Amino acid sequence: MSNLENKKLPTLEDLEAKLGGLKSKRILVRSDLNVPITNGLIDDDLRLQESLGTLEWLMERKASVVVCSHLGRPAGERNDKYLISPVRERLLEILPNLEVLENLRFNPGEESNEETFVNYLVSGAGGNPFDGYVNDAFGASHREHASIVGPPKTLPSAAGILLIREVEVVERILQRPKRPFLMVLGGAKVSDKLSLIEKMLDSVDEMIIGGGMCFTFLVASGVQVGDSLVETEMIDTCRRLLDSDVPIKLPLDFTAMDSTGEIGNPEIAAEIRQCGNSIPNGLMGLDIGPGSAVEFSDAIFEAGTVLWNGPMGVFEDPRFSAGTETVARGMADTRAFTFVGGGDSAFAVKKFGFSDSIDHISTGGGATLELIEKGDLPGLEVLREGAI
Repeated sequence: MSNLENKKLPTLEDLEAKLGGLKSKRILVRSDLNVPITNGLIDDDLRLQESLGTLEWLMERKASVVVCSHLGRPAGERNDKYLISPVRERLLEILPNLEVLENLRFNPGEESNEETFVNYLVSGAGGNPFDGYVNDAFGASHREHASIVGPPKTLPSAAGILLIREVEVVERILQRPKRPFLMVLGGAKVSDKLSLIEKMLDSVDEMIIGGGMCFTFLVASGVQVGDSLVETEMIDTCRRLLDSDVPIKLPLDFTAMDSTGEIGNPEIAAEIRQCGNSIPNGLMGLDIGPGSAVEFSDAIFEAGTVLWNGPMGVFEDPRFSAGTETVARGMADTRAFTFVGGGDSAFAVKKFGFSDSIDHISTGGGATLELIEKGDLPGLEVLREGAI
């Protein structure tokens, strides 16, 4: 984290001082309002709620606030499926005087960081010119997109409250963790998180690996995994990681389904079986078993710091949710400092009702992992080198 230590991010107070106060100043705020929406209704408003602190701070100082964000993947063209209207309506219920721009990704210049789109944003986005810019979109700050890296090059700029808090928590767990420091990883593929694993082996005291990615590690350690997901090209890498000085704990029992079933569709008849320390051919492991779930929870309870990223199984399907729910409950019950690294893990702790018992739930997902791996993000770097 040396870049972050050497030069701190400019704060909202810095921006206020630079502009000689914020009253009547027109401020562009890049928030991360990329919330899941079904049939026009917001399913999970974590990112929206976390964005309010910065917006309220600016509005209390009588700034004229314009919020912008992306929503989904509309591929550079207007798509009614990705209209930001539900988010706008929710925000205006809370802060009626906000202005909320339409989905940034309706313009192809957002993701390609085109100069013309940057100029459109910094010159006022069709309204009066902006006096300053605030990046509070931690979850998008690993992207070199127009709204993230463009405005700080010409406008007085600052990091929002959420952005700074996210960075400070990552700094804390990497530099000053309470020991023992445990990392719990899940998700589908080893290749997606290889660099994170290698980075964290230098920091943690123990690592737990579940989810689909555990099966490649299990094959590397000589365990039969049936028809479970395996990245054959990563087996030698997993074998090397298992030989490291840091203990890597793997599940030793599983919930599996045969090929007649369909993931996410419990109505289709299928054989669901609890397997011991190996999975027979014809069965696919889709969750850690109850024994492993309890063992993992015990390790979480005994830790001083726990970083969790990635579910233990296909928890969206209720037949394969028990492992993730047990780990989430362990995170809620432990006295350790608990950090949930965004994405599916954040959704899981909310789904199972444990959000209020977690010390920090990141809004980042990919941004969180990249900050841990690389120690910096494009959106942070440009703020430190920008107009303030």
